Amino acid sequence: MSTAVIAVVLIVAGLAAISLAAPLDSRFTARHDKDNPWPFAADFADRAAWERRAAELRTQVMVSQGLWPMPPRTPLDAVIHGRIDRDDYTIEKVFFQSVPGHTVCGNLYRPKHAAGKLPVVLCPYGHWPGGRFIWRSDEEARKQIDSGAETDPAAARSPLQANCAMLARMGCVVFHYDMAGYCDSNQFEHGSGFADREAVMRCQSFMGLQTWNSIRAVDFVLSLPEVDASRLAVAGSSGGGTQAILLSIADPRVAVSFPMVMVSMNMQGGCMCENAPLLRVRTNNVELASLLAPRPQGMAAANDWTVDFERRGLPEMKRVYRLFDAENRVEGRHFDFGHNHNLHSRELQYNFLNRHLRLGWPEPVREAPFEPVPPEQLSVFDAAHSRPADKPPAELRQWLTERSDRQLAELQRDPAEYRRTLRAALSAMIVDDLPPPAEVELIEGSVEGFPRGGGEWSAVVSRRGMGERIAIRAIVPADWNGAITLWAHPEGRASLDGHPAAKRLVDSGSAVLAPDTFASGPFVAPAGAAPKPKSRVEPRHSYLGYSLGYERCVIAERAGDLLSVIALARRIPGCNRLNLIAHDAAGTHALIARALAGDAIARAAIDLGAFDFDQIAEENDARILPGALKYGGISAIASLCDGMPTLLCNLSKSSKTDRLRGMKALELREDRLPALELADWLISK
Repeated sequence: MSTAVIAVVLIVAGLAAISLAAPLDSRFTARHDKDNPWPFAADFADRAAWERRAAELRTQVMVSQGLWPMPPRTPLDAVIHGRIDRDDYTIEKVFFQSVPGHTVCGNLYRPKHAAGKLPVVLCPYGHWPGGRFIWRSDEEARKQIDSGAETDPAAARSPLQANCAMLARMGCVVFHYDMAGYCDSNQFEHGSGFADREAVMRCQSFMGLQTWNSIRAVDFVLSLPEVDASRLAVAGSSGGGTQAILLSIADPRVAVSFPMVMVSMNMQGGCMCENAPLLRVRTNNVELASLLAPRPQGMAAANDWTVDFERRGLPEMKRVYRLFDAENRVEGRHFDFGHNHNLHSRELQYNFLNRHLRLGWPEPVREAPFEPVPPEQLSVFDAAHSRPADKPPAELRQWLTERSDRQLAELQRDPAEYRRTLRAALSAMIVDDLPPPAEVELIEGSVEGFPRGGGEWSAVVSRRGMGERIAIRAIVPADWNGAITLWAHPEGRASLDGHPAAKRLVDSGSAVLAPDTFASGPFVAPAGAAPKPKSRVEPRHSYLGYSLGYERCVIAERAGDLLSVIALARRIPGCNRLNLIAHDAAGTHALIARALAGDAIARAAIDLGAFDFDQIAEENDARILPGALKYGGISAIASLCDGMPTLLCNLSKSSKTDRLRGMKALELREDRLPALELADWLISK
């Protein structure tokens, strides 16, 4: 048998083996959503390892909330009025503007007889009937008492008000504020106006709006002269627990947190206001809550999705806190009741806050009876205080867009800071970065088997422990000069066959290495792949946050695959130079990988396929990338290639390229160039 025939047989055999391996990719067989989140093992070697992970995750959270970089504040124009007297505390009515044209409302509880600077507790709430105005019927209140959940009829009727009243009696200033779309903050329907693809690509979400409202609530309470800024806590239940977790991550001024019935390895939050693209990709609420470490944090669990928290969740959080020698600062307890904000959960909270806000009450702290205020008397608007004319969602989003555009334009005056901000955002947008070579493993093949004397090579690549199956194929010339050209093409490995540009590169002495990136070419879901798990509670809105909040978008998966292959190529014996060539629809994810890979890529020639993100018109477009429009699209990503030899051609007419034209080592060609010219450019220097 001739050498040529033997080579063909080996190549076909190798590709067949890889084709059989590729369907095992975990991204097709193990999907994640709100009811099936990513796990969290908390197996960090040391505190430094956790702090690296925490910094990365905080950025991911801030990008997901539309708060990277942190937006500038505008005047609150807060109004406090309508004092209501109770025995040991007062209640006042509050409204302020978190941004111009969006009002946040709530009630302010203040102790009557406390002296000196006072601690303050923010109390966001969840989807309880009536929200801040919850007022159960006599029958419902009696059920609470009969079940043992409550003992006082007034607290059974109005448990959220009971909570605020007791904290005020304990000496805290308390601000009980509305979710957007609830109670007095009902300028538009809860969850409406932020579900379309443009909102996703601008990092605008209902959840992000509520997180911003919470940050401004901190600004409000710290403007009160009697408040001790060093003793600020947030405590909420259900969706209010979600808000407590997010505020604790977003605002370092939070000293203590107590999220009730929300921290879990199970369901992560059912409403649109608890989900945002990017937020829980490769993480879950337990790890997110752990970002507060070493600041004190307490949690109550119930017979809901938090039922197993003491066994799955709390031990992992304790392992994180232990890295700070602060295991005693995190506590949690399960109570044998359904989803609740009942007496048992509240008293656990009182005692935790008593210790960590240094309130000085003898323990155990027991809730005292109180006189509730009817809901209509808590409402902040009356004849003397009319409702402001707030912006509807479309106008509010336009204002948010213009604010973000101005902020990023101003940031460009400091090129280094702009680049740092943008690069961190891009890494968060794909939830990835260039991995160290040791983090990439070969499932099939070996780098030692790379044919340095010429031939073909096949392998299957994965990030270590991630279960990916990225099939790659290389053609190596007999006179290999140590250069490897990464070949990014919509058809993957098969596109090398007979391609004149591949031949040109090989003839120049470069090896050419082509991967099948996720969901492209032959890399598709196999017939036997497990279906995506169905959520127990169907989402109430068609919203990409329910999918892209837990799994990376397709373009991010493809960019991540290229980054894995780049890391692997750096391990190949004899490789002294790595270039990149990208064709047509592969251009966008190749540009992302080039921007994040930095000097790991010597030269890159990329055909962008005349694409930019403003062209996306369908919700299921594989090129949707959360944050892409907010941060400036293709031209912003390309700006990260400043100083790195890069040729970009076939640009979209809508791409703003003015800033790019003066950048060092970046060459722009408006029109499409033949692949041969891209190859010639790569090997010309």
